[in-house]
Amino acid sequence: MELKFTVAGRIAKPVGEVFEAVVDPDLLSNYFTTGGARGRLETGAEVTWDFHDFPGAFPVLVQEVIPDERIVLQWEADYTPGSWTTVTMDFQQLEDGRTLVRISEFGWPETDTGLKACMGNCEGWTGMLCAMKAWLEHGINLRAGFYK
Repeated sequence: MELKFTVAGRIAKPVGEVFEAVVDPDLLSNYFTTGGARGRLETGAEVTWDFHDFPGAFPVLVQEVIPDERIVLQWEADYTPGSWTTVTMDFQQLEDGRTLVRISEFGWPETDTGLKACMGNCEGWTGMLCAMKAWLEHGINLRAGFYK
């Protein structure tokens, strides 16, 4: 069985603002990468993300960026050195002015360790969507003090 997931959420902001909150490292660091993000997400770039709950910056390889539509990333799978997962973020402007964000990830080895890592990342991306919604809509950083 392939280990993969998709999470989604709606954010009451225009697609351009939501998209920019992910690709801009300064904005991303306000609500998600609690240890900081370095480098703008652009096709072919290698950036770093750091989290207080997983200390130590790690590389994120940017495979594709289509402005206001899609971001495709790859990063090393948790607990499985040498294995990489693929993350796809799709952004859709809704008729009511909100933006639908879908985040999918796949690529873990079909092992107990891979399953644990997959579930952990599913939790992480769900938290990211919640944190992004709270920050963009209300200026609240849900992750501040949550992990450290």
